[in-house]
Amino acid sequence: MSGIKKLVPKAAINRFHYLEAVAASFAYRNPSRHMITIGIVGSKGKTTMANLLWAALSGDGSKVGLVGTANIKVGTNERLNPYHMTMPGRHRLQKVLAEMKSAGCDYAIMEVPSEGQAQWRHVGINFDVLIFTNVTREIMASHNYSLEILHEHNQRVFEQFGQQKSKVLAGKHQPKILIANADAEHFTTYFDHLADIKRSYSIDHKSDYRATRIISNAEGSHFVINKQAFAILIPGLVNVSNATGAIAAALELGKSPQMIARGLSELSTIPGRMEKINVDQDFQVIVDYAHEETGMTALMESARSMVSKSGKIITLLGAEGGGRDVKKRPIMGKIAMRGSDYIVISNVDPYSDDPGAIIRDIADGAKKARGIEGKNFFCIDDRRAGIAKALSLAGTGDIVLITGKGAEQSIVIHGKKSAWDDRKVVREELKKLRTTRS
Repeated sequence: MSGIKKLVPKAAINRFHYLEAVAASFAYRNPSRHMITIGIVGSKGKTTMANLLWAALSGDGSKVGLVGTANIKVGTNERLNPYHMTMPGRHRLQKVLAEMKSAGCDYAIMEVPSEGQAQWRHVGINFDVLIFTNVTREIMASHNYSLEILHEHNQRVFEQFGQQKSKVLAGKHQPKILIANADAEHFTTYFDHLADIKRSYSIDHKSDYRATRIISNAEGSHFVINKQAFAILIPGLVNVSNATGAIAAALELGKSPQMIARGLSELSTIPGRMEKINVDQDFQVIVDYAHEETGMTALMESARSMVSKSGKIITLLGAEGGGRDVKKRPIMGKIAMRGSDYIVISNVDPYSDDPGAIIRDIADGAKKARGIEGKNFFCIDDRRAGIAKALSLAGTGDIVLITGKGAEQSIVIHGKKSAWDDRKVVREELKKLRTTRS
Protein backbone atom coordinates (compact mmCIF):
# COMPACT_ATOMS: atom_id res chain seq x y z
CA MET A 1 0.00 0.00 0.00
CA SER A 2 2.84 2.41 0.85
CA GLY A 3 4.42 1.67 -2.54
CA ILE A 4 1.18 2.50 -4.34
CA LYS A 5 0.89 5.78 -2.44
CA LYS A 6 4.33 6.80 -3.68
CA LEU A 7 3.25 6.29 -7.29
CA VAL A 8 -0.12 8.08 -7.06
CA PRO A 9 -0.09 11.92 -7.06
CA LYS A 10 -0.89 13.38 -3.64
CA ALA A 11 -3.70 15.51 -5.14
CA ALA A 12 -5.41 12.33 -6.37
CA ILE A 13 -5.07 10.68 -2.94
CA ASN A 14 -6.53 13.77 -1.23
CA ARG A 15 -9.45 13.82 -3.67
CA PHE A 16 -10.11 10.14 -2.93
CA HIS A 17 -10.11 10.86 0.83
CA TYR A 18 -12.50 13.78 0.34
CA LEU A 19 -14.94 11.78 -1.78
CA GLU A 20 -14.77 8.85 0.62
CA ALA A 21 -15.66 11.16 3.54
CA VAL A 22 -18.67 12.51 1.62
CA ALA A 23 -19.78 9.00 0.73
CA ALA A 24 -19.42 7.78 4.33
CA SER A 25 -21.54 10.64 5.64
CA PHE A 26 -24.21 9.92 3.02
CA ALA A 27 -24.14 6.17 3.71
CA TYR A 28 -24.86 6.71 7.41
CA ARG A 29 -27.44 9.47 6.71
CA ASN A 30 -25.42 12.35 8.12
CA PRO A 31 -25.77 11.50 11.83
CA SER A 32 -23.97 14.66 13.03
CA ARG A 33 -26.89 16.74 11.76
CA HIS A 34 -29.13 15.29 14.44
CA MET A 35 -26.95 16.03 17.51
CA ILE A 36 -25.13 19.02 18.93
CA THR A 37 -21.68 18.15 17.59
CA ILE A 38 -18.55 19.50 19.24
CA GLY A 39 -15.06 19.40 17.72
CA ILE A 40 -11.84 19.95 19.67
CA VAL A 41 -8.92 21.19 17.55
CA GLY A 42 -5.31 21.62 18.68
CA SER A 43 -2.04 19.90 19.44
CA LYS A 44 -2.40 19.20 23.16
CA GLY A 45 -5.18 18.55 25.63
CA LYS A 46 -7.83 17.26 23.24
CA THR A 47 -8.41 13.90 24.93
CA THR A 48 -8.52 15.30 28.45
CA MET A 49 -10.79 18.17 27.42
CA ALA A 50 -13.10 15.82 25.51
CA ASN A 51 -13.57 13.60 28.57
CA LEU A 52 -14.01 16.56 30.91
CA LEU A 53 -16.59 18.04 28.54
CA TRP A 54 -18.36 14.67 28.37
CA ALA A 55 -18.58 14.75 32.18
CA ALA A 56 -19.69 18.41 32.30
CA LEU A 57 -22.50 17.83 29.79
CA SER A 58 -23.54 14.56 31.45
CA GLY A 59 -23.99 16.13 34.89
CA ASP A 60 -27.70 16.81 34.38
CA GLY A 61 -28.41 13.37 32.93
CA SER A 62 -27.96 14.28 29.26
CA LYS A 63 -26.77 11.46 27.00
CA VAL A 64 -23.39 12.33 25.50
CA GLY A 65 -21.19 10.57 22.97
CA LEU A 66 -17.41 10.89 22.61
CA VAL A 67 -14.81 9.64 20.14
CA GLY A 68 -11.12 10.36 20.73
CA THR A 69 -7.60 9.06 21.09
CA ALA A 70 -8.13 7.07 24.26
CA ASN A 71 -11.77 6.08 24.33
CA ILE A 72 -15.17 5.98 22.69
CA LYS A 73 -18.30 6.64 24.76
CA VAL A 74 -21.94 6.29 23.87
CA GLY A 75 -23.72 7.60 26.93
CA THR A 76 -22.24 5.72 29.89
CA ASN A 77 -21.08 2.81 27.72
CA GLU A 78 -17.33 3.14 27.25
CA ARG A 79 -14.77 1.23 25.25
CA LEU A 80 -11.13 1.94 24.52
CA ASN A 81 -10.28 3.24 21.05
CA PRO A 82 -8.91 0.17 19.21
CA TYR A 83 -7.87 1.95 16.00
CA HIS A 84 -4.48 3.43 17.00
CA MET A 85 -5.67 6.75 15.57
CA THR A 86 -7.44 9.68 17.21
CA MET A 87 -10.00 10.18 14.45
CA PRO A 88 -10.97 6.78 13.02
CA GLY A 89 -11.26 6.33 9.25
CA ARG A 90 -14.23 7.97 7.59
CA HIS A 91 -16.61 5.00 7.57
CA ARG A 92 -15.68 3.97 11.12
CA LEU A 93 -16.18 7.54 12.35
CA GLN A 94 -19.58 7.92 10.69
CA LYS A 95 -20.60 4.50 12.02
CA VAL A 96 -19.75 5.60 15.58
CA LEU A 97 -21.71 8.85 15.10
CA ALA A 98 -24.66 6.83 13.80
CA GLU A 99 -24.40 4.62 16.89
CA MET A 100 -24.59 7.76 19.09
CA LYS A 101 -27.62 9.03 17.20
CA SER A 102 -29.37 5.65 17.42
CA ALA A 103 -28.71 5.54 21.18
CA GLY A 104 -30.37 8.94 21.61
CA CYS A 105 -27.30 11.04 22.35
CA ASP A 106 -28.00 14.76 22.58
CA TYR A 107 -24.33 15.66 22.12
CA ALA A 108 -21.40 14.20 20.17
CA ILE A 109 -17.86 15.23 21.12
CA MET A 110 -14.85 14.43 18.97
CA GLU A 111 -11.19 15.24 18.76
CA VAL A 112 -10.25 16.70 15.38
CA PRO A 113 -6.48 16.19 14.93
CA SER A 114 -4.55 17.74 12.08
CA GLU A 115 -3.63 14.30 10.72
CA GLY A 116 -7.33 13.50 10.37
CA GLN A 117 -7.93 16.87 8.74
CA ALA A 118 -5.15 16.21 6.23
CA GLN A 119 -7.20 13.21 5.08
CA TRP A 120 -10.49 15.18 5.10
CA ARG A 121 -12.05 13.05 7.84
CA HIS A 122 -13.92 16.12 9.13
CA VAL A 123 -15.84 16.42 5.85
CA GLY A 124 -19.50 15.43 6.25
CA ILE A 125 -19.56 16.44 9.92
CA ASN A 126 -21.67 19.44 10.84
CA PHE A 127 -20.10 21.04 13.91
CA ASP A 128 -22.06 23.30 16.25
CA VAL A 129 -19.16 24.05 18.58
CA LEU A 130 -15.43 24.25 17.84
CA ILE A 131 -12.85 24.55 20.62
CA PHE A 132 -9.24 25.55 19.92
CA THR A 133 -6.71 24.45 22.55
CA ASN A 134 -3.23 25.31 21.21
CA VAL A 135 -0.62 24.51 18.58
CA THR A 136 2.72 23.11 19.68
CA ARG A 137 5.94 22.45 17.82
CA GLU A 138 5.49 18.77 16.98
CA ILE A 139 5.54 18.47 13.19
CA MET A 140 4.74 15.30 11.25
CA ALA A 141 5.14 13.93 7.75
CA SER A 142 1.42 14.50 7.12
CA HIS A 143 2.17 18.24 7.26
CA ASN A 144 5.35 17.97 5.20
CA TYR A 145 7.14 18.91 8.44
CA SER A 146 5.68 22.41 8.17
CA LEU A 147 3.99 24.34 10.99
CA GLU A 148 2.30 26.52 8.36
CA ILE A 149 0.67 23.48 6.75
CA LEU A 150 -0.47 22.26 10.17
CA HIS A 151 -2.20 25.62 10.70
CA GLU A 152 -3.75 25.40 7.23
CA HIS A 153 -5.26 22.02 8.09
CA ASN A 154 -6.60 23.27 11.41
CA GLN A 155 -8.06 26.44 9.97
CA ARG A 156 -9.75 24.60 7.13
CA VAL A 157 -12.06 23.12 9.78
CA PHE A 158 -12.84 26.58 11.18
CA GLU A 159 -13.51 27.96 7.71
CA GLN A 160 -15.92 25.10 6.97
CA PHE A 161 -17.55 25.74 10.35
CA GLY A 162 -18.20 29.39 9.51
CA GLN A 163 -19.75 28.49 6.16
CA GLN A 164 -22.12 25.78 7.41
CA LYS A 165 -25.75 26.60 8.16
CA SER A 166 -26.85 26.46 11.77
CA LYS A 167 -29.00 23.50 12.76
CA VAL A 168 -32.51 23.43 14.13
CA LEU A 169 -32.74 20.71 16.78
CA ALA A 170 -35.97 19.93 18.63
CA GLY A 171 -37.45 23.07 17.13
CA LYS A 172 -34.69 25.32 18.46
CA HIS A 173 -32.01 27.18 16.53
CA GLN A 174 -28.54 26.06 17.59
CA PRO A 175 -25.99 28.89 17.19
CA LYS A 176 -22.45 28.24 16.01
CA ILE A 177 -20.16 28.61 19.04
CA LEU A 178 -16.38 29.14 18.82
CA ILE A 179 -14.27 28.83 21.98
CA ALA A 180 -10.52 29.46 22.05
CA ASN A 181 -7.68 29.36 24.54
CA ALA A 182 -6.53 32.94 25.21
CA ASP A 183 -3.27 31.59 26.67
CA ALA A 184 -2.34 29.93 23.36
CA GLU A 185 0.28 31.57 21.17
CA HIS A 186 -1.98 31.48 18.12
CA PHE A 187 -5.20 32.48 19.90
CA THR A 188 -6.03 35.48 17.68
CA THR A 189 -5.57 33.53 14.46
CA TYR A 190 -8.26 31.04 15.46
CA PHE A 191 -10.53 33.42 17.37
CA ASP A 192 -10.92 35.59 14.26
CA HIS A 193 -12.99 32.97 12.43
CA LEU A 194 -16.74 33.42 11.92
CA ALA A 195 -19.24 32.18 14.52
CA ASP A 196 -22.52 33.28 16.06
CA ILE A 197 -20.97 33.25 19.54
CA LYS A 198 -17.26 33.56 20.35
CA ARG A 199 -15.83 33.06 23.83
CA SER A 200 -12.30 32.80 25.26
CA TYR A 201 -10.94 30.83 28.21
CA SER A 202 -7.65 30.93 30.11
CA ILE A 203 -5.72 30.49 33.32
CA ASP A 204 -3.18 33.29 32.71
CA HIS A 205 -4.59 35.94 30.37
CA LYS A 206 -7.77 37.97 30.52
CA SER A 207 -10.71 36.06 29.01
CA ASP A 208 -14.43 35.39 29.23
CA TYR A 209 -13.84 32.31 31.36
CA ARG A 210 -10.69 32.51 33.44
CA ALA A 211 -9.77 30.01 36.15
CA THR A 212 -8.51 31.67 39.35
CA ARG A 213 -7.66 30.62 42.92
CA ILE A 214 -6.15 27.40 41.55
CA ILE A 215 -5.00 24.68 43.93
CA SER A 216 -3.55 21.54 42.35
CA ASN A 217 -1.95 18.55 44.06
CA ALA A 218 -1.75 14.78 43.81
CA GLU A 219 -5.43 14.43 44.69
CA GLY A 220 -6.73 16.76 41.99
CA SER A 221 -7.41 20.43 41.29
CA HIS A 222 -9.74 23.10 42.67
CA PHE A 223 -10.40 26.46 41.02
CA VAL A 224 -12.95 29.21 40.52
CA ILE A 225 -14.47 30.51 37.27
CA ASN A 226 -16.67 33.60 37.38
CA LYS A 227 -17.29 33.12 41.14
CA GLN A 228 -18.30 29.46 40.76
CA ALA A 229 -16.10 26.79 42.38
CA PHE A 230 -15.16 23.68 40.41
CA ALA A 231 -13.04 20.62 41.15
CA ILE A 232 -11.58 17.82 39.05
CA LEU A 233 -9.91 14.63 40.22
CA ILE A 234 -6.93 15.21 37.93
CA PRO A 235 -3.77 17.08 38.99
CA GLY A 236 -1.79 19.62 36.97
CA LEU A 237 -2.24 23.20 35.78
CA VAL A 238 -2.52 22.03 32.18
CA ASN A 239 -5.59 20.03 33.16
CA VAL A 240 -7.13 23.04 34.89
CA SER A 241 -6.80 24.77 31.52
CA ASN A 242 -8.44 21.81 29.78
CA ALA A 243 -11.26 21.80 32.32
CA THR A 244 -11.76 25.55 31.89
CA GLY A 245 -12.29 25.13 28.15
CA ALA A 246 -14.75 22.29 28.77
CA ILE A 247 -16.65 24.34 31.35
CA ALA A 248 -16.81 27.33 28.99
CA ALA A 249 -18.35 25.14 26.30
CA ALA A 250 -20.86 23.56 28.67
CA LEU A 251 -21.94 26.95 30.02
CA GLU A 252 -22.39 28.35 26.51
CA LEU A 253 -24.53 25.31 25.72
CA GLY A 254 -26.85 26.26 28.56
CA LYS A 255 -25.74 23.92 31.31
CA SER A 256 -25.93 25.21 34.89
CA PRO A 257 -22.69 25.64 36.87
CA GLN A 258 -24.05 23.30 39.53
CA MET A 259 -24.76 20.45 37.09
CA ILE A 260 -21.38 20.96 35.41
CA ALA A 261 -19.62 20.77 38.78
CA ARG A 262 -21.57 17.63 39.62
CA GLY A 263 -20.59 15.94 36.37
CA LEU A 264 -16.92 16.83 36.74
CA SER A 265 -16.83 15.55 40.32
CA GLU A 266 -17.92 12.11 39.11
CA LEU A 267 -15.15 11.67 36.53
CA SER A 268 -12.39 9.82 38.36
CA THR A 269 -10.21 8.57 35.49
CA ILE A 270 -9.40 9.41 31.90
CA PRO A 271 -7.75 6.38 30.28
CA GLY A 272 -4.01 6.95 29.98
CA ARG A 273 -4.15 10.61 31.01
CA MET A 274 -2.47 11.10 34.39
CA GLU A 275 -3.94 7.70 35.23
CA LYS A 276 -2.81 6.37 38.60
CA ILE A 277 -1.98 2.67 38.85
CA ASN A 278 -2.17 1.20 42.33
CA VAL A 279 -1.30 -2.35 43.34
CA ASP A 280 -0.69 -1.43 46.99
CA GLN A 281 2.87 -0.28 46.27
CA ASP A 282 4.47 2.39 48.48
CA PHE A 283 5.19 4.75 45.58
CA GLN A 284 3.06 6.45 42.94
CA VAL A 285 2.81 5.19 39.37
CA ILE A 286 1.20 7.29 36.65
CA VAL A 287 0.56 6.31 33.03
CA ASP A 288 0.36 9.34 30.73
CA TYR A 289 0.27 9.91 26.98
CA ALA A 290 2.91 12.69 27.05
CA HIS A 291 4.85 12.10 23.83
CA GLU A 292 6.22 15.51 22.78
CA GLU A 293 8.06 18.34 24.47
CA THR A 294 5.10 20.45 25.62
CA GLY A 295 3.36 17.46 27.19
CA MET A 296 6.55 16.16 28.77
CA THR A 297 7.39 19.58 30.24
CA ALA A 298 3.92 19.86 31.76
CA LEU A 299 4.17 16.33 33.14
CA MET A 300 7.53 17.04 34.77
CA GLU A 301 6.06 20.13 36.45
CA SER A 302 3.06 18.18 37.70
CA ALA A 303 5.25 15.34 39.00
CA ARG A 304 7.45 17.73 40.96
CA SER A 305 4.36 19.13 42.71
CA MET A 306 3.10 15.63 43.52
CA VAL A 307 6.23 13.88 44.81
CA SER A 308 7.38 14.07 48.43
CA LYS A 309 10.32 16.33 49.30
CA SER A 310 12.71 13.39 49.53
CA GLY A 311 11.04 11.44 46.73
CA LYS A 312 12.58 10.65 43.36
CA ILE A 313 11.01 11.02 39.92
CA ILE A 314 11.61 8.09 37.55
CA THR A 315 10.44 8.49 33.95
CA LEU A 316 10.13 5.98 31.13
CA LEU A 317 9.98 7.60 27.70
CA GLY A 318 10.56 6.95 24.03
CA ALA A 319 9.55 8.40 20.67
CA GLU A 320 7.58 7.28 17.65
CA GLY A 321 8.90 6.41 14.22
CA GLY A 322 6.80 6.37 11.08
CA GLY A 323 7.29 9.97 9.96
CA ARG A 324 6.99 11.61 13.35
CA ASP A 325 9.16 14.55 14.29
CA VAL A 326 12.77 13.30 14.49
CA LYS A 327 14.06 16.60 15.90
CA LYS A 328 12.03 16.22 19.08
CA ARG A 329 13.89 13.08 20.20
CA PRO A 330 16.97 14.65 21.87
CA ILE A 331 14.76 17.46 23.19
CA MET A 332 12.54 14.90 24.91
CA GLY A 333 15.59 13.20 26.41
CA LYS A 334 16.86 16.50 27.76
CA ILE A 335 13.48 17.52 29.25
CA ALA A 336 12.95 14.15 30.92
CA MET A 337 16.50 14.01 32.30
CA ARG A 338 16.30 17.54 33.69
CA GLY A 339 12.97 16.81 35.38
CA SER A 340 13.73 13.33 36.66
CA ASP A 341 16.22 11.60 38.93
CA TYR A 342 16.30 8.57 36.65
CA ILE A 343 15.02 7.91 33.15
CA VAL A 344 14.55 4.72 31.14
CA ILE A 345 14.51 5.08 27.34
CA SER A 346 12.48 2.43 25.57
CA ASN A 347 10.27 1.71 22.55
CA VAL A 348 6.98 3.54 21.98
CA ASP A 349 5.96 2.81 18.37
CA PRO A 350 9.02 2.67 16.11
CA TYR A 351 6.84 1.31 13.28
CA SER A 352 9.31 0.28 10.54
CA ASP A 353 12.11 2.58 11.77
CA ASP A 354 15.19 1.30 13.59
CA PRO A 355 14.27 1.26 17.33
CA GLY A 356 17.92 1.57 18.29
CA ALA A 357 18.37 4.77 16.30
CA ILE A 358 15.37 6.36 18.02
CA ILE A 359 16.68 5.41 21.44
CA ARG A 360 20.17 6.72 20.66
CA ASP A 361 18.72 10.09 19.56
CA ILE A 362 16.87 10.43 22.88
CA ALA A 363 19.96 9.33 24.81
CA ASP A 364 21.99 12.10 23.13
CA GLY A 365 19.61 14.64 24.68
CA ALA A 366 19.79 12.97 28.08
CA LYS A 367 23.58 13.17 28.04
CA LYS A 368 23.35 16.95 27.54
CA ALA A 369 21.33 17.19 30.75
CA ARG A 370 23.75 15.50 33.20
CA GLY A 371 22.73 12.05 32.05
CA ILE A 372 25.21 9.20 32.49
CA GLU A 373 24.17 5.96 30.85
CA GLY A 374 24.06 3.09 33.28
CA LYS A 375 23.96 5.44 36.26
CA ASN A 376 20.96 7.77 36.00
CA PHE A 377 19.60 6.74 32.62
CA PHE A 378 19.14 3.36 30.98
CA CYS A 379 18.44 2.28 27.39
CA ILE A 380 16.19 -0.78 27.19
CA ASP A 381 14.39 -1.26 23.89
CA ASP A 382 11.96 -3.93 25.11
CA ARG A 383 9.14 -1.87 26.61
CA ARG A 384 8.07 -4.42 29.22
CA ALA A 385 11.65 -4.78 30.43
CA GLY A 386 11.95 -0.98 30.44
CA ILE A 387 8.82 -0.64 32.56
CA ALA A 388 10.12 -3.29 34.96
CA LYS A 389 13.41 -1.41 35.28
CA ALA A 390 11.67 1.92 35.97
CA LEU A 391 9.51 0.34 38.68
CA SER A 392 12.51 -1.40 40.25
CA LEU A 393 14.21 1.98 40.76
CA ALA A 394 11.34 3.30 42.90
CA GLY A 395 11.09 3.32 46.66
CA THR A 396 8.81 4.78 49.30
CA GLY A 397 7.50 8.23 48.36
CA ASP A 398 8.83 8.15 44.79
CA ILE A 399 6.83 8.65 41.59
CA VAL A 400 7.18 6.63 38.38
CA LEU A 401 5.94 8.12 35.10
CA ILE A 402 5.23 5.72 32.24
CA THR A 403 4.89 7.99 29.21
CA GLY A 404 4.30 7.92 25.47
CA LYS A 405 1.38 5.54 24.93
CA GLY A 406 -1.29 6.20 27.54
CA ALA A 407 -4.19 3.79 26.96
CA GLU A 408 -3.26 2.79 23.40
CA GLN A 409 -4.18 -0.82 22.72
CA SER A 410 -1.32 -1.83 20.44
CA ILE A 411 2.38 -1.35 19.77
CA VAL A 412 4.04 -1.42 16.33
CA ILE A 413 7.65 -2.65 16.09
CA HIS A 414 9.42 -3.58 12.82
CA GLY A 415 6.09 -2.97 11.08
CA LYS A 416 4.31 -5.62 13.17
CA LYS A 417 1.30 -4.60 15.27
CA SER A 418 0.84 -6.39 18.59
CA ALA A 419 -1.67 -6.06 21.43
CA TRP A 420 -0.43 -3.78 24.19
CA ASP A 421 -1.71 -1.75 27.14
CA ASP A 422 0.77 0.12 29.36
CA ARG A 423 -1.64 0.02 32.28
CA LYS A 424 -2.03 -3.75 32.13
CA VAL A 425 1.72 -4.29 31.80
CA VAL A 426 2.44 -1.92 34.70
CA ARG A 427 0.03 -3.81 36.95
CA GLU A 428 1.63 -7.13 36.01
CA GLU A 429 5.15 -5.85 36.64
CA LEU A 430 4.14 -4.25 39.95
CA LYS A 431 2.80 -7.60 41.13
CA LYS A 432 6.06 -9.31 40.15
CA LEU A 433 8.05 -6.60 41.94
CA ARG A 434 5.97 -6.99 45.10
CA THR A 435 6.67 -10.73 45.07
CA THR A 436 10.43 -10.27 44.72
CA ARG A 437 10.54 -7.61 47.45
CA SER A 438 8.41 -9.51 49.97
